[in-house]
Amino acid sequence: NATMPIRPSARVERDHRTAGPTGRSPRRAGTLGSVNDDRPTWHRVPTPVGPSRWLLDAAQEPDDDGFIAVGADLEPSTLVAAYRRGLFPMPLGRRRIGWFSPDPRGVIPIDGLRVTRSLRRSVDRYEVTIDRSFREVMTACGDPGRPHGWINSEFISAYTRLHELGWAHSFESRTPDGRLVGGLYGVRIGAFFAGESMFSIERDASKVALVALVEAMRSADMQLLDCQWLTPHLASLGAIAIPRSDYLDRLARATMQVDL
Repeated sequence: NATMPIRPSARVERDHRTAGPTGRSPRRAGTLGSVNDDRPTWHRVPTPVGPSRWLLDAAQEPDDDGFIAVGADLEPSTLVAAYRRGLFPMPLGRRRIGWFSPDPRGVIPIDGLRVTRSLRRSVDRYEVTIDRSFREVMTACGDPGRPHGWINSEFISAYTRLHELGWAHSFESRTPDGRLVGGLYGVRIGAFFAGESMFSIERDASKVALVALVEAMRSADMQLLDCQWLTPHLASLGAIAIPRSDYLDRLARATMQVDL
């Protein structure tokens, strides 16, 4: 068993799990079709969460699934400190929290998102809102009917709290009558955004939310969009895999000026 240094003293053991990630003429993203950014939460300075009481150690080598250790909690200070160290949580069974840091790491270059003609037409069909329906987006992403679903009520409550403090955000795709049909959510720390999950109940709705996210990041001069693992679906949108060491270097630069 491997241990993660944490405070107060509590064991964090390596868990040998098998559940890993499951989850023509392309053009780069340009100006968005319709984004209703009438809420200031994306631009607001987050409420400081203070230092974490856990010493989260990203120096350990992950296993083949990107798994590092198990333990700690989902308090805002823990989550922010973990993301800043290249770690993200997933539930292990009913009660335990696993921490992951895959090698290689999936990222979407800010200037490399692929927007096909078909997707560009979809951009014009939806309105994108920011931070209007965070809990609803996360709940939809955690629909137990989805294959490989992992988002439970504990995670929804923890990230909703993080959202209320200004650290977590959602991008929502809506029909012209305002119906929520797709979206994504994740965590922002300075010039870094960790994309957590996305959902879609109408064609390309989650992809349109991603286009809006990338445009918002470009407008804010952000540097790093994390997508955790590289999947064929994300690769089709321009995602690439980079060595974990490179990712951690980029992450440190993107978050270095953030006051916790």
